[in-house]
Amino acid sequence: MAFQVYQIGGPTRTVHPIVGCLPLFLLLILFCVLPYVLYDTARSALERIGLSLFSASLTVIGIVVGSFFNIPVGRIQKDELELDDSPFDPLESSGAKKYRRVQYNTLIAVNVGGCLIPGLLAIMQVLRILDDDALPFWGLLLVTSISIAVCWWAARPVEGVGILIPVFIPPLVSVVATWVVLLPLDADAGQRAATAFVAGVVGPIVGADLLHLKSITKVPVPVVSIGGAGTFDGIVLSGLLAALLA
Repeated sequence: MAFQVYQIGGPTRTVHPIVGCLPLFLLLILFCVLPYVLYDTARSALERIGLSLFSASLTVIGIVVGSFFNIPVGRIQKDELELDDSPFDPLESSGAKKYRRVQYNTLIAVNVGGCLIPGLLAIMQVLRILDDDALPFWGLLLVTSISIAVCWWAARPVEGVGILIPVFIPPLVSVVATWVVLLPLDADAGQRAATAFVAGVVGPIVGADLLHLKSITKVPVPVVSIGGAGTFDGIVLSGLLAALLA
């Protein structure tokens, strides 16, 4: 079976139905393959920082499942006076501007899969590097400090959303800083991957989120979930990409 396509002023073309369904078929394949690619990439990155195959697989599952859970840790309140833009009341004899008091409440939460699990992994890597040698540990502190500073500079508060940062800045900064700082120290591949992972995780958490919490009062949002933007939030993605690239 085929379809005939008529063109004004031109010859008739015959098109097979499979040609019209090809883009939909390719899109379906992409949706089926993409989860496996993300899983395999995340597992490979975790194996590079010292996790076994089973532990890495279990951690990826924990990140995915934990991304649906937030743990409330605090609340930010803000009271301010705003100009009352209600319609003009003709019975009011005074022409003075009227103000109203408005209170904003922002819930601060920590996402289990996007922040808590990567944070625990980063602590494990810090202890691992500290146990290996003191020199790479000081290199880790320097790389992480650079990542925090750049993330603080690049992050911006967005009204109704929260704190946003370009997703590829933390991993690229972590990788470049890791190579520049650790290569002169003769660090091995495992130490480089661990350092890049820690910097890629701690940089967004501290530099982008924690150091910008006061900025939330300028662009009020109901909930700020650290690491809760999705299954592979910027914090998770930064750490995994940094570990792979390093």
